[in-house]
Amino acid sequence: MTMSGRPKSAQRSAQPGLAASLKQKLIQQALQRKLDQAARPVPAAAGPREEIPPAHYRFELHPGYQQVRILSEGAAAMGLPSPFFKLHEGSAGAATRIGGRSYLNFASYNYLGLSGDEAVNAAAREAIERYGTSVSASRLVSGERPVHRELEQALAALYGVPQAVTFVSGHATNVSTLGLLFGPRDLIVHDELIHNSVLQGIALSGAKRLPFPHNDAAALDALLAAQRRRYERVLVVLEGLYSMDGDYPDLPRFVEIRRRHRVFLMVDEAHSLGVMGPRGLGIREHFGLAGSDVDIWMGTLSKTLAGCGGYIAGEAALVEHLRHLAPGFLYSVGMPPPVAAASLAALRRLHELPGRVAALQARGAQFLARARAAGADTGTSAGLSIVPAIVGNSVKAARLSAALFERGINAQPILYPAVPEQSARLRFFLCSQHSEADIEQAAQALGEELAKL
Repeated sequence: MTMSGRPKSAQRSAQPGLAASLKQKLIQQALQRKLDQAARPVPAAAGPREEIPPAHYRFELHPGYQQVRILSEGAAAMGLPSPFFKLHEGSAGAATRIGGRSYLNFASYNYLGLSGDEAVNAAAREAIERYGTSVSASRLVSGERPVHRELEQALAALYGVPQAVTFVSGHATNVSTLGLLFGPRDLIVHDELIHNSVLQGIALSGAKRLPFPHNDAAALDALLAAQRRRYERVLVVLEGLYSMDGDYPDLPRFVEIRRRHRVFLMVDEAHSLGVMGPRGLGIREHFGLAGSDVDIWMGTLSKTLAGCGGYIAGEAALVEHLRHLAPGFLYSVGMPPPVAAASLAALRRLHELPGRVAALQARGAQFLARARAAGADTGTSAGLSIVPAIVGNSVKAARLSAALFERGINAQPILYPAVPEQSARLRFFLCSQHSEADIEQAAQALGEELAKL
């Protein structure tokens, strides 16, 4: 026995784990120092008689690239394979094929399995035969096709509003819409967990930006009471279902706040359409609201609707304004016909297949319960289609993802700086095609691998 009271053999067995822990901590500290150095402000441009620093004309010395390289080198030093840019060899839904091997897939937004659905594929093929693969022009000048209008009419009907307009990019939908509609005399207030596209749109607009605590309607009410009359137009932006946490706002409370303070309300339904409500019609159906209760309904075509792009739905004045002046619509080529046709067919299938919505919601609830029972920190997830497993730091999240991948389960890690370091996590995206057995297998593996971290 030693002076510590522990056998020498026990001390020796503890040393490898201690050494690994210290090595990991030292590597993380070194990485953080390098990231801090790379993020320092670039010195002012050289004067006419001074030599121009190489960092000002070489991309490999750009601070952003330096951060990417540092993170990649740090992961390699810790023996962590990159979890990103995996090459899927076919349609990805509940299952996928990567590197010649089949995996249970929890890294896809194909919530209702409509990407790959035969009716959706057939609609895209027919549109190619009729219209080709591109409209080859902005829709304003000569890129308009009947399928564009049919899709927009169907989206407007979905929300019970007069009109809708589609954009070729979901991210650009928010950027262009906010950048056009608001300016320096306006205020945009948003949930602190709002998507990057909203932040970029606010920056473009020049409006004052104020976040409020996640899903905290009382905090928003107090903020507007103090700030509303200092600005002309005021917009509040929420998401229907938050993609990092899998929770949603109490939308009726925000609608009441919108009316009382006379502000605009925008809801980004990228992840809630096809997921919330008895028929999958989104957060509006979930709460039984009218389309007119929200001023700007935004969504994407790339998730439930099996295509690519985004849309805005609302009153005619809003949509006509965007159709004629939004840069992301006006100066962009029109949506490719096969993409518009695929999304239109997927929207019709959504109405035809309410059983898929019920299956998705059941699998989400099952996974949430099983993951919690297995010891996972699932945060505030409602268990609809997105369930996080929060592990506390990026190294653990990357290791957990790699361990599950070895076991035939594909679930992507979300690492710093995408989330705060203490909130690094895996995200599990559920699909209506996941079976009960798939959920049990994944939750059991998650619990076993969490215990090893």
